[in-house]
Amino acid sequence: PLVWETKGAGRGYTSPAIAGDKIFTLGDGLSTADDADEYLSCFDRKTGKQLWKTKTGGPWTDGQESWQSSRSTPTVDGAMVYVITPFGQLVACQTKNGREVFRIDLTKQFGGKKGDAWGYSESVTIDGNLLVCTPGGPQATMVALDKKTGRGIWACPVPNDPGAGHASIVIAQVGGKRVYVTTTAGGAIGVDAKTGKLLWTYPIDKTTAVIPTPIVKKDLVFFSAGYKRGGALLRQVAKGGQIGIEEVYPLNPELANKHGGIVLVGDHLYGDSDDKGIPFCAELMTGKLAWKQRGSGKNSACVVAGDGHVYVKYSDGTLSLVKADPSGYSEVSSFKVPGSGDRPSWAHAVILDGLLYLREGDAILCYDIRG
Repeated sequence: PLVWETKGAGRGYTSPAIAGDKIFTLGDGLSTADDADEYLSCFDRKTGKQLWKTKTGGPWTDGQESWQSSRSTPTVDGAMVYVITPFGQLVACQTKNGREVFRIDLTKQFGGKKGDAWGYSESVTIDGNLLVCTPGGPQATMVALDKKTGRGIWACPVPNDPGAGHASIVIAQVGGKRVYVTTTAGGAIGVDAKTGKLLWTYPIDKTTAVIPTPIVKKDLVFFSAGYKRGGALLRQVAKGGQIGIEEVYPLNPELANKHGGIVLVGDHLYGDSDDKGIPFCAELMTGKLAWKQRGSGKNSACVVAGDGHVYVKYSDGTLSLVKADPSGYSEVSSFKVPGSGDRPSWAHAVILDGLLYLREGDAILCYDIRG
């Protein structure tokens, strides 16, 4: 059953970020605003009522219309919420009222650049007192900032880096060292969390889409890139006080993923085959496909996992419930999200406390899935 539906999220592909009793998202051309600009907005989790909205800048209008609008999901940390606009503006606001605390232009301050023309999409990572993100480019590929003030702590240059991808930074622990792992348009990298020193790189041939956030499991790193590049598995190795990598298997085209993301459930990966709308299940350690099958929806699909299932949200607005079962593809049910169809349904679903939250353009919908 639908618990509530609200308007005012705006045009965008940002997923809802839920913390406590509040929901945060980013969009432009809000139905609750009198202009076409972009806003960070906050909603009451129980009722869906919009509590506040803060202008972050102008709308992203590059490329064809279906590519336009906001794409960075906000990161919430206690009293603060952070978001990166498509133009590379890192904006920090108070969660209680949306008041802007600081703003940093990643392109001007750090010489940041994207590896494609699709705008910044990263969600920043908070680690203790640090805010870490990826301006991209060779000058300051990854940076760590004071999360309260935006003051620079360190910058990690990666020589010849072609620009930022879209992934968020994930944290690994290897040999007693804390490592920040992410991908740029040039491939995967590992950075010393304490010093900002570049520990390792795994370069790939330049491709248009390096988007999914890497998966870290102990010393393993799995990452994927789109346009038939594939997915690869690396092992981080500590030796002589240094951290290096070993290749478990190279890029496997069967594991390519454009922008729907891949999730790990147990020992198996679940995701869309590039952007074909054909979900797959593969063994993490070997990359071998367990199954690959078309479901109820069409076009690219994004995935989240919950309670032994994978929720597959297709670009045409179809949401399918699929068993996370390597023995075979089993679709339990599916439905078409109300209001979908005009633009691609690219925002990932969010599941919390038995409730399912969907962003569909200007609307956010909350469903009870506890039954």
